[in-house]
Amino acid sequence: MSTASDMPSVQQRIGFIAAMVGMFMAILDIQIVASSLNEIQAGVSATPDEISWVQTAYLIAEVIMIPLSGMLTRWLSTRVTFVISCAAFTLASIGCAMAQTIDQLIVLRAIQGFVGGAMIPIAYALSFRLFPPRMMGVIQAIIGMIATTAPSIGPTLGGYITQTSSWHWLFLMNVVPGIIACVVVWLNLHIDEPDFKLFKKIDFVGLLFMALFLGPLEYILEEGPGEDWFASSEIVWITLLSATAAVAFFWRALTVEFPIVDLKVFRDRNFFLGTMLGFLIGIALYGLVYLMPMFFGTVRHFNSLQIGEIMFVTGATMFCSAPIFGRLSDKIDPRVLLTYGLFMVGLGAFMNASLTADAGFDQFFWPQIVRGAGLLVCILTVTRIAMGTLPGSEIANAAGLFNVMRNLGGAVGLAAMDTIRDSRLDYHWNQLIQSVNEGREVVVQTLYQSQMQLSAVTDPAAAAIKQLSNRVMTQAQVLSFNDLFLLLGVMYMCSVLLMFFIHKPAQATGGAGH
Repeated sequence: MSTASDMPSVQQRIGFIAAMVGMFMAILDIQIVASSLNEIQAGVSATPDEISWVQTAYLIAEVIMIPLSGMLTRWLSTRVTFVISCAAFTLASIGCAMAQTIDQLIVLRAIQGFVGGAMIPIAYALSFRLFPPRMMGVIQAIIGMIATTAPSIGPTLGGYITQTSSWHWLFLMNVVPGIIACVVVWLNLHIDEPDFKLFKKIDFVGLLFMALFLGPLEYILEEGPGEDWFASSEIVWITLLSATAAVAFFWRALTVEFPIVDLKVFRDRNFFLGTMLGFLIGIALYGLVYLMPMFFGTVRHFNSLQIGEIMFVTGATMFCSAPIFGRLSDKIDPRVLLTYGLFMVGLGAFMNASLTADAGFDQFFWPQIVRGAGLLVCILTVTRIAMGTLPGSEIANAAGLFNVMRNLGGAVGLAAMDTIRDSRLDYHWNQLIQSVNEGREVVVQTLYQSQMQLSAVTDPAAAAIKQLSNRVMTQAQVLSFNDLFLLLGVMYMCSVLLMFFIHKPAQATGGAGH
């Protein structure tokens, strides 16, 4: 039976909390600029096409670093790797705040994403290395709350900071917690020793192939929907580069003695299926944070603070339910809880599949509660399922792979949602516009009433037609969002079938690092 003696020391617990702070900052900074791009664009004199790279550069760089974290912790030790990552992230944040041009900001955001990316998998790996199995429910609930809350509040917090201060504080707010996290981890989290001899074995060729595979892939997923995918010759060439590098990377990873990322961990059935589910959960985690603000922005024309007030329900639900589900996960088979979580996410999506152009807080209140509770359960259980059957020596590498798959799930989900939404918007527009003709009495009356209301303008007839066209477009947009929520619901309901192939995580897992 587990006792207090198998718990990490007080120093290690303090260090773990500091690592959670670093993880929160790294995840938060993905989305914190989302609602402030207009202000940043004006501040650095950027074009609309250029400003999107403030987010894209961060994501591309982060997705390259995340799988490297396992190798870095073996080479430099967990403590040194985290402190270097956190310190560099803090310095890059200061640089972002001081940037004078869009080129400087893009480069510094890429550096910020790259160096900060290691903090996320390190925090996940520490939870398995430090704490015994009996604590996994509570610990994974805390991590799940951080992983879901950070991207949820990012746009709202960013909008509030920009409106009350300036966009520079989006980055300067990282300085104090970054310094504290560095100092606390350095003083309290000495759990392993560096192995500098590994530097001679690092597969730098494999590292190059991985960067040329993941970096362009993230770019394709970010820019593809706006460029009409392969209608753009640039997307075609970058896809060829990414595909070629992917083949070379996998060949190197499976043949060299010391690969930059050890893919053999995918031989574990639970890890393989857990990462696939992590990929799907990434779609919900980042996709729903993207989908709801887009609906409120394009259909209801709400500002960032109004959107944040509505989306607060999701974060509050996760925060309140984390302790409950954390303790339940210690008593109930994680597979059963994950089935419940996936079902709830799917049900929450179905509940928003019949929106109208007037949908607001009331129409999203209960669906957010259902989805929020389900998504939290998914995150805290899928991590346990994926890494709960692995030996301690494989945890750091596995944590990096698990997190990069979840982030790729988010990137693929966003790209797919943009593409599907555009396609369904065109479809619904073409279906609805056929009904708008002068042979229908309701259309004639609507146009006449609009002309009377717009009689003061230069061309009332043209203005009335434009107004009617906008109403049709709004309805087409609402129907396209309904299609996306319906599709998400079906996807998560169907993913429940994967539970039949997953083994129950071993109870002897955890505490491998102390």
